[in-house]
Amino acid sequence: MEWILFVLITGFFVWRMMPAKGVRNISTEDLKTMLQDKTKQFIDVRTPGEYKGRHLKEFKNMPLNTLESQLGSLDQSKETVIICQSGMRSARAAKMLKKAGFTTVLNVTGGMSAWRG
Repeated sequence: MEWILFVLITGFFVWRMMPAKGVRNISTEDLKTMLQDKTKQFIDVRTPGEYKGRHLKEFKNMPLNTLESQLGSLDQSKETVIICQSGMRSARAAKMLKKAGFTTVLNVTGGMSAWRG
């Protein structure tokens, strides 16, 4: 009985960490080659305090808890790159954007914690 509970809990966490269908995960190395591309939109879903402490100038701060109300200010047809501190909040934001009809969404795995630039 205990192993069933273990499998269910493990399965839940694996499911939560999987990217949404159609969301592509990219590394911070991949991100470095994209930053000068003006056809993309870059969104940082961390809190304003986290963003103020350290951010990439190409990214616009739209905290995850306010992102849904700001979707109208974004272009659904543009490739959208999402970052947070570790990649967890950005994965949730990416799922939200895909459900809202955004065509191409990229999640930066490892987030700002993995950024070396």
